[in-house]
Amino acid sequence: MFTARFARIALPAALLLSLAGCEDPTKDKPKATISTAAPAQTQAAAPSGPAETLPIDAAASTIGFVGSKVTGKHEGKFEKISGSITLAGGKAAGGKLAIEADASSVKTDAEKLDGHLKSPDFFDVEKYPKATFTSTEIKAGGENGATHTVTGELDLHGVKKTITFPATITEGADAVSGSAEFVINRKDFGIVYPGKQDDLIRDDVLLKLSLKAPRKQG
Repeated sequence: MFTARFARIALPAALLLSLAGCEDPTKDKPKATISTAAPAQTQAAAPSGPAETLPIDAAASTIGFVGSKVTGKHEGKFEKISGSITLAGGKAAGGKLAIEADASSVKTDAEKLDGHLKSPDFFDVEKYPKATFTSTEIKAGGENGATHTVTGELDLHGVKKTITFPATITEGADAVSGSAEFVINRKDFGIVYPGKQDDLIRDDVLLKLSLKAPRKQG
């Protein structure tokens, strides 16, 4: 009798814990606008000062992601990244952002998963060794309190698409810093591995950018 009574209590509790543990990490996060069209080349107003191109400090920057499935989630990042931020007259608006990530440097919170992500099921790093993003427009203002809206071409898994996402960019005296969190659908970039039948992988993935580019002190 005790066993049966315990089961009636324990099973609903276990179910609640399971449901709480698999909440979608992309919930309430802005979704990038994705288009197959080539990114439009906008004609920005002439800057009030010279262009300033700043290399991204890879040690102080991260390109990360959060993927999830029925039973939980995994966080990861690319450990080898490079890029630059170009200011127009000291401002990010009208400037340019270029980022490159070494796909084989992917690292997650589960070592076994790292190898799987490098395989043809996911990033297929031997065939597609790099992922890149090059902006075509950075304009002031953005949704949910973002300072800017960034548009450009994302080349991921051999698929090139135009994406637009909100970002927060600060032009400091010592460095320019930027951050963004937005959602893409992995299937838009040909990453279609479904996962196990009883533990399916969600299509939406949260991308998390945190970039810093020091300014030269003259």
